[in-house]
Amino acid sequence: MAKEIAGQIKLQIKGGAANPSPPVGPALGSKGINIMEFCKQFNARTQDKPGKVLPVVITYYADKSFDFVVKTPPVAIQLLEVSKQKSGSAEPNRKKVAEITWNEVKTIAEDKMVDLNCFTVDAAMKMVAGTARSMGIAVKGEFPVNN
Repeated sequence: MAKEIAGQIKLQIKGGAANPSPPVGPALGSKGINIMEFCKQFNARTQDKPGKVLPVVITYYADKSFDFVVKTPPVAIQLLEVSKQKSGSAEPNRKKVAEITWNEVKTIAEDKMVDLNCFTVDAAMKMVAGTARSMGIAVKGEFPVNN
């Protein structure tokens, strides 16, 4: 028989660096979830991605047990890594902070494809380019058309 789902928690935690301090501790403790057990499991699963911000969706059950799914890093963070910037532009429509190529956009789109709600790499590339535009990062050249 399946367990009864009590709810879900969504957090963003740096890989291999989960600890009981905020925001992890209070979010899990208020639901009655074993904080140290989650931290141990999360750090073991993400030890190959130290320091990268990773979204995690924790599903907790009525008997206080839990499962969690680690997703790929957010597009905004991947764009900042590729463009070697600390943050996006304060005025993205007026002031551009960096330029990236369509090949870089394509690698980010292919990496993030499993978490996006699109079916083709072209659609994912357009979503990534839109995020870049809203951050003040320009994409060089024309959109590559696959014939």
